[in-house]
Amino acid sequence: ESWTKTINMATAAENKKSSSHSTRLHQDVPPSKWPIVYSSDYNIGFMGMEKLHPFDSGKWGKVFRYLKESGHLKDDDVVTPVEATEEDLLVVHSSGYLNSLKWSVVVAGITEVPPVALLPNFIVQRKLLKPLRLQTGGTVMAGKLATERGWALNIGGGFHHCSAERGGGFCAYADITLAIKFLFERIEGISKAMIVDLDAHQGNGHERDFINDERVYIMDVYNRYIYPHDSYAKGAIRCKVELQAYTKDDRYLRLVSRNMESALEEFNPDIIVYNAGTDVLEGDPLGALSISPEGIVQRDQLVFEFARGKNRPRQIPILMVTSGGYQKRTAQIIADSIKNLIARGLISHEAAAVETEI
Repeated sequence: ESWTKTINMATAAENKKSSSHSTRLHQDVPPSKWPIVYSSDYNIGFMGMEKLHPFDSGKWGKVFRYLKESGHLKDDDVVTPVEATEEDLLVVHSSGYLNSLKWSVVVAGITEVPPVALLPNFIVQRKLLKPLRLQTGGTVMAGKLATERGWALNIGGGFHHCSAERGGGFCAYADITLAIKFLFERIEGISKAMIVDLDAHQGNGHERDFINDERVYIMDVYNRYIYPHDSYAKGAIRCKVELQAYTKDDRYLRLVSRNMESALEEFNPDIIVYNAGTDVLEGDPLGALSISPEGIVQRDQLVFEFARGKNRPRQIPILMVTSGGYQKRTAQIIADSIKNLIARGLISHEAAAVETEI
C-alpha cells in the first residue's frame, strides 16, 4: 500500500510539472537575500492623477525607505520581483477580463479614478497596470519563498477585491488567488491554504475565487458597514468576524486572537496567506475602525505567533502582503511592525538562510 501511495505521489508531482506553463515567478532566490520582495517600480505616479484616490500610491517605497533608514535592510537584501506575464495571469483570469483592461474606462472604474478613462491605454498600462502586475508577481514569488524559508513578505500586493472575472476597489489583478494556485500546482506538499484577511474591508475577490474550494479556508475580519457588501462572496468565509464601526484595540485584538485559535483548530493549512491591511487604523477615511498604531503592530505579531511561535504545535509557512491603508502614516506603521517581528524573533534572515539549507 505504501509503495502504491509513493507511486501515486510521484505521478501527481509529475502531472503538476507537465501541466504548468513556463514562468519566472517561481525562480530560485539566493540564500543571501531576505524573503522580502520589493521594487521601486511598485510605486505609482503619473501627472498627479494618483492623488485623486485616497490610497497612498507611494506607500510601498516609504516602507522600504524607513526600513533602510533604521538599518534593518539594504538595497541588495531584498528580492527583486518579476512582472506577472499574461500567461501567468491566465492561471486565474480569463482572457476576456484581461482584454477588458485594454479599455481605459474599465481601469478607471476599477481604480476609482474617473480621469483615467480619458488617457490613452498605453499610458494606463505603463504607469498604472504595470506596477500592479509587478506587485502581483511579487506576491507569487513570495508564496514560494514562504514555503522555503518559513515566512515571506511582499511590500505590496493584497489586491483582495479582484477575482478571476472582475476587479474593483483599486484591485486589478487577483494576486492572492494567483499565489495560492501557483503553490497548489507547483509546490509538492502544499495542498491546503488559509487566508487570514485583516484588512478593514471584506476580501470579496479571493472569496469569489475559492467559494467552492475546500482546500482554502478563509478567515475574514472586517467592518460590516463599508464596501464591498458582497453577500455572495460571504458564502466562502469559514470564519467570519463582522466588526462594528470604530471598534477599538482591546476588542479587536481579542476577536482576532480567539478566531485565529479556533480557525487553526478547525483547519490545518500548509501555508497561511496574511492580508495585513492597515486601513483599520484610527482616522482612516475608508476603514472606519479605531485601531491604534500599537494595535496594528500587536495584531501582526499575534498572527505571526500563531504561525511561527515557538510554543505552537507546528510551524506554518506564512506569506504577508500589505493591502489597503489610506493615511500617510501607515507606511511608518508597516515598517515598525516589520521591525517588531524581527525584534521578537518571529522573522529573521539567519533563520531563513538555515531553513533553506536543510
